Amino acid sequence: MLARPLSTGLSLLLLTLGVGMISLLLQISHHIQEQMTKNVRGIDMVVGAKGSPLQLILSAVFHVDVPTGNIDLKEAQKLKNNRLVTSGIPLSYGDNFQGYRIVGTNAQYPALYGGKVASGRLWQQPFEVTLGATVAKKLHLISGDTFSGSHGLQEGGEAHEAHAYRVVGIFDYTNSVMDRLILTPTESVWEIHHHEEGEDHVEAEKHEETHDDAKEITAMLIKFRNPMGMVQMPRMINENTNMQAALPTYEINRLFGLMGVGIDTLNMVALVIMGVSGISVFISLYNALKDRQYEMALMRTYGASRWQLMAMVLQEGVLLSLAGFLVGITLSRLAIWILSALMQENYRDAFSGFSFMPQEMLLGVVALGIGLLASLVPAIQAFTINISKTLADA
Repeated sequence: MLARPLSTGLSLLLLTLGVGMISLLLQISHHIQEQMTKNVRGIDMVVGAKGSPLQLILSAVFHVDVPTGNIDLKEAQKLKNNRLVTSGIPLSYGDNFQGYRIVGTNAQYPALYGGKVASGRLWQQPFEVTLGATVAKKLHLISGDTFSGSHGLQEGGEAHEAHAYRVVGIFDYTNSVMDRLILTPTESVWEIHHHEEGEDHVEAEKHEETHDDAKEITAMLIKFRNPMGMVQMPRMINENTNMQAALPTYEINRLFGLMGVGIDTLNMVALVIMGVSGISVFISLYNALKDRQYEMALMRTYGASRWQLMAMVLQEGVLLSLAGFLVGITLSRLAIWILSALMQENYRDAFSGFSFMPQEMLLGVVALGIGLLASLVPAIQAFTINISKTLADA
């Protein structure tokens, strides 16, 4: 193998590319499905402003898109009080701190993800915040720290210097979207909006009850009491109100369907590359065998058995395929690390780990199978080599 660096390198490169691509796609697909499934658990329907239902799900559940708009609080409360609804969790957002979203909600939201306070306590008053574990770690914030949010969902917006938030607690890790959110009472968001509109804070408190009809939230997460709600309420909301109802399970399945075509296509390309690598291994071993026939004939005369010669050729194919598999897996992990860093920078999310998947074990078996299959014909030729004729021809 070392004596034929070009042919060996080409075979190794092709096998590495095939294994690396498939491994990377498996890891990405697993991470996305795991995160999406975990984050929509307990949410049967999302209600928000009219627009794209997928955009509504991505913004209200995963917090990776801009919201479709705001909805009237009173109208949303009517849905929450419906006999078919178990719970309705309000969400209000539109500001951030260093790229992490500030979300106004109630105590039901962290409970939805099993959030437990690791230090400090849950917010109680406006402008008190409890941080997700990732936010606290990345921004080096602790209980007692204060900060001012910025307008918009991306860094660089106008800072709300007149209203400073105070950290009162930090959640433990939930491995969900909540880890990268800053949670505060809904009233915090309302008061900032009143201030932006030029309404005095004291005057806003004085007229809080009379202006209740004018208050808005960004979205509401709905959980149904029974399956009948799933059947009746989405259509009723979409047809009879100025709000939009979107079903997370349906939209996520639709998104997976769109993604699946691209992933399946890339998997086919990777399998073709692995097949070509098998042909490359076969050609490499076959040509090497022709050059080494005299050497093998001499080995037979010195006592080497047919099975030893056959095993030697098979061993080359196995070593080559094993090296390609290990290098491919290593490169896929490097690519995951790079993608994780990019996701952390752009979406405040990252891959949760580098676990070895069962499908990758199967991928290793396939790679070894390709190496064995490619070396089978040259190995049989080594087994059936004619000693006298080979030595005479030499």
